[in-house]
Amino acid sequence: MNRTEAREWIVKMLYQYDVSRLPISKIFENFYKENDPGEQKEYIENTVIGAIEHLEEIDKEIERYSQNWALNRMPKIDLAILRCSIYEMQYGNIPVNISINEAVEIAKKYSTEDSHVFINGLLGAFVRDKGLEEGKSNDN
Repeated sequence: MNRTEAREWIVKMLYQYDVSRLPISKIFENFYKENDPGEQKEYIENTVIGAIEHLEEIDKEIERYSQNWALNRMPKIDLAILRCSIYEMQYGNIPVNISINEAVEIAKKYSTEDSHVFINGLLGAFVRDKGLEEGKSNDN
């Protein structure tokens, strides 16, 4: 499994968590029954657990930049994509441009026709306001 595939699975797990509220251990168990994460296991688990641990903070950022979109009206898959990307940029060491590009591509693949534009705009505003440089990772 490569990093792009791992990121897609992170989004799927965050989506599953959001709609089912299953314990994260059960979500991992279900995933590992059918998938071998290989070298990506630590990245997947750290990102999913981290995004869930920081869910309240991440959701406040999404609300701040969503321009009058209530979280409960937003497609759940878009929320999962945004949560993954914001977690990576705010708390991880993933270069900003990679995280945004991957989020846009995942949105094109799994969400509505125009979601990638919304996601790109929201993440771009987040990066500008936070002073995160494109191509650089956040060293929190």
